[in-house]
Amino acid sequence: MHTDPLRILIILSGIGFATTAFAQSNITELAEQTGIEAGEVASRDMPGWRAPRKIVMRNIGLSREDIQALMPGVEVVEVHSEAEAIASAEGADAIIGWCSERVIAAASDATWAQISSAGAERCMSTERIMNGSVVLTNMQKMSSPVIAEHAIALTLALARQLPNLAKKMPRGEWRRSTDTTGNMQSIAGKTMLVVGLGGIGTEVARRAAALDMRVIGNRRSSREGPDFVDYVGLSNELLKLAPEADFIVVTLPLTAETEGLLDKDFFNAAKRGAHLVNVGRGRTIVTDDLIAALESGQIAGAGLDVTDPEPLPADHPLWQMDNVLITPHVAARGGNRVRHGILLKENLRRFAAGDALLNVVDPELGY
Repeated sequence: MHTDPLRILIILSGIGFATTAFAQSNITELAEQTGIEAGEVASRDMPGWRAPRKIVMRNIGLSREDIQALMPGVEVVEVHSEAEAIASAEGADAIIGWCSERVIAAASDATWAQISSAGAERCMSTERIMNGSVVLTNMQKMSSPVIAEHAIALTLALARQLPNLAKKMPRGEWRRSTDTTGNMQSIAGKTMLVVGLGGIGTEVARRAAALDMRVIGNRRSSREGPDFVDYVGLSNELLKLAPEADFIVVTLPLTAETEGLLDKDFFNAAKRGAHLVNVGRGRTIVTDDLIAALESGQIAGAGLDVTDPEPLPADHPLWQMDNVLITPHVAARGGNRVRHGILLKENLRRFAAGDALLNVVDPELGY
């Protein structure tokens, strides 16, 4: 029997955690709140899995004592960059914080990679993740509440014409005339279309319904949805649902199916004067088609936390449009990071025990 102390290589990139000890009740509550599920394959059944051996940490709020209490005998090493991660990756059983080809290739013994975000598109070019020899888990649904709040904030800002009014502030213009405020409206009683009724989309829908909006949405997997969503359509019903919406909120991940999905055909199908919010991924929208729709008035305004390209160049026309509000991909900031820590600790426990991990990404779907 192998007598070396348990060690697991875990490379962590900017993930925040609570410093309290892990409690099983926390993950149970989190699972009930979010619906996160375990993957179909136990870690011990992954080719190459073994009892974990070493932990390498980068800039986290999880103490050495927390890890050692969770996995007694673990050797803890800290890294501060991807270069250090690559240098430390030999013999790694798991990588947490990176999913790049360079890091995963250097960790030739790894069977698990955990990323700190929900979006996994940057991992989809890594060979060993795509062929299934490394299972990838993400933080899907962990930041859904705060991203949903951001989406609602953008929705309210558009309804109250705040982008236009805010852009008059540097000039000290006190403008109350109808040419400035004539398009102000209440969102109560209006219809919101949530494009992508997943973890984030469901939280957006919950908040919109609480503000007396009628909510419709679509999803890839089924027509099932919560009681506060009036109608759930499938992916192929997007153009059918677009004419009903006064406000359209996009929460899609970036996949081969969603890239460029919202194009001129979608905007032409939308109700004239609808507003658009995107808190998913910028490349799900054809930017030139959105600009044309904004210029024609077909789309009355846009609130964009994500753009294509990203970062948005300083001379891009979207910056200059009075009916556009842009935030620099910050919708997930300021949320409850304790949820991330609970999920990561549980996945550490499961990996060490050889159990199935939570929030497993399907390489074929990209989420």
